[in-house]
Amino acid sequence: MTKNLALTVAGGIAVLLATAGCTSASTSDSSTSSGSSTQSSSASSGSTSATGAVDAAAAAQVPTEIKSKGTLTFVHDASYPPFESFGADNKTIVGFDVDLADALATTLGLKAAHVNAGFDTILAGISSKKYDVGMSAFSITPERAKTVDFVTYLDGGSGIAVLKGNPKNLSMDPTKLCGHPIGAENGSTQGLNMLPAISAQCQKDGKAAINVQLYPTQSAANLALTSNRVDAVMADTVSLGVQAKLSKGAFELAPGPDYQPAPTGLALLKGSGLDQPLSTAMKSITDSGEMQKLMAKWDIPDSALNKSIVGQIVK
Repeated sequence: MTKNLALTVAGGIAVLLATAGCTSASTSDSSTSSGSSTQSSSASSGSTSATGAVDAAAAAQVPTEIKSKGTLTFVHDASYPPFESFGADNKTIVGFDVDLADALATTLGLKAAHVNAGFDTILAGISSKKYDVGMSAFSITPERAKTVDFVTYLDGGSGIAVLKGNPKNLSMDPTKLCGHPIGAENGSTQGLNMLPAISAQCQKDGKAAINVQLYPTQSAANLALTSNRVDAVMADTVSLGVQAKLSKGAFELAPGPDYQPAPTGLALLKGSGLDQPLSTAMKSITDSGEMQKLMAKWDIPDSALNKSIVGQIVK
């Protein structure tokens, strides 16, 4: 099921990546900007920076154009806690990715601006220079790496959430999903690749196909689950675990190992010159322990941090 492809990593290192990925999708791009230097007027948390020190080596690698601007514009899909979601004011974007973005900007001697956008518009926005960095729990896949570069920071796979008590007796075993309506976010690789591939295998084995249901946001997919329109939803395991806690017992993670684990990375315009400074900054933040503190703050398990891949550049 998993097809491993070698991708080029900076320094000539090859990293094998499964064709997996998970991220969220919001209903619309709330940014009003036409370029990467403009921050969203309605969904930004402002040009902020985390408390920390500038890493001189990393700051020296920042391209002149970005140094002159003084700000990195990060784009997120604010519907995917604990990575990114709207705060209590329904305007400020909060989450692990947001705090990490602030820490990265600070390490580079810059400020961070945060913009909300639908997931299926983010990579196009990076390619058109509308934003500087796409940071929305992107799992790195060979297909995505054809259009953008990545700097890795976490590692993880996919799982499924089911109603409390698991009344359909499902698990993250692909053979158990045959014949069931399963939800996923529109634009996610769970919805675009994983579930269709599992469904095709179901049919090849003489079983009923999966009825794949796509929703504009993770929240909408979760609502479909709790309103009995689907039997399960498939997404990033870490995010689903936190969302299950936030549901106050309405749904839970089904048993089973992470499905097709892959590194998570931030997305960059190819040839932007941001890959090396962000790689250096990511390693610096991890070595200092700041990464681990942010993970603890947002209830992200220690197992999601694989130091051997942190800061790798994937092209």
